[in-house]
Amino acid sequence: MLPRKQDYAMKGANGPRSRSVMNFKTVKSSSVRHSSAVLPSVLTFAVIVASGGLLLMIEKGMLNSLDTPPPRGTGQRSEYTAHVRQQGRVVDTDFQILQEIRNRTIRTMCGQKSMPHDVWSLSPLQRKTLLQHVLVNDQHRFLYCYVPKVACSNWKRLLKVLSGALGNVDVKIKMDHHSDLLFLSSLKPEEIRYRLKHYFKFLFVREPMERLLSAYKNKFGEIEMYQKRYGVEIVKRYRKGQGAKGPAVKGDDVTFAEFVRYLLDEDVERMNEHWMPAYNLCQPCAVSYDFIGSYENLQRDAEYVLRRVGAPDHIRFPVRQPWYKPVTTETLQYYLCSLPQKLLKDLLPKYILDFSLFTYPLPNTTNPNCRH
Repeated sequence: MLPRKQDYAMKGANGPRSRSVMNFKTVKSSSVRHSSAVLPSVLTFAVIVASGGLLLMIEKGMLNSLDTPPPRGTGQRSEYTAHVRQQGRVVDTDFQILQEIRNRTIRTMCGQKSMPHDVWSLSPLQRKTLLQHVLVNDQHRFLYCYVPKVACSNWKRLLKVLSGALGNVDVKIKMDHHSDLLFLSSLKPEEIRYRLKHYFKFLFVREPMERLLSAYKNKFGEIEMYQKRYGVEIVKRYRKGQGAKGPAVKGDDVTFAEFVRYLLDEDVERMNEHWMPAYNLCQPCAVSYDFIGSYENLQRDAEYVLRRVGAPDHIRFPVRQPWYKPVTTETLQYYLCSLPQKLLKDLLPKYILDFSLFTYPLPNTTNPNCRH
């Protein structure tokens, strides 16, 4: 089955954006809500221990003799290294080791019988969410699963440039997240299968709590629509004296603790995409991604992807705008240390697959570290 010619009109990616194979629920008093497919707790524990053990091996220098691994799943062990050397750069050994840890962890987790092994083994809701988050470029034959708050606006801008819908990445226009973009959800099953099998597939991930804080600060601090849609309900639900009969609520002063309480009561399969775990959005067990880039190494990893898909040499990933205020390590630590520790402890299981699969250490909020 050959790719369908691009003579279609973009249908848009409307509808609920949610789902999850790994649905870790918070235990509330004596009642326990069960997800449709929950990873066995023993396996979860084993993955966390394995990831921690590999990180310890890094510290001890025990992985220095490893051959250079591929970024993810291509089977070409020297591809990334060759690209870096062609650019006249020094190969980042620590980065290679982390990629190897990530690859091994994903292979271990996704090899379990309880995990989905292709898109069609997902539930209808899970598959719908995934397909609504995978963008297609037929000219350069790649699929990009976008994760909100991980530079996805710039990637969408780039896709529009590659398709000819936008002149260049620096054009000063308000970003439309649906027009002139082709989503996998708009294609027929046989067209989806062809692209999943033959196209280069990638996504970018970010430290889970940093991404969460970025979403909180942006949506509740700057976007009136989110303040009205989510903020008002959160304040009424979790703030004393702000019930149905209380004073008028604007929703523009939601605290981070109130936001976390809201997340604890949310079903991850139906979360808003801006705070839904990356695992739930992109299903790395159901889709064998060729590359998983990191927000922390955005420019370097984006450059690799662009060259890998054969983008014209003059096209570069957009430079961060001067007005953009990133979440710093210090800011994240301040917010996490300010949370009641029980809230953070209850929150982490919802994002544990993002931590373990994508090799991010759990946050350190011990008293000495928070005082520091």
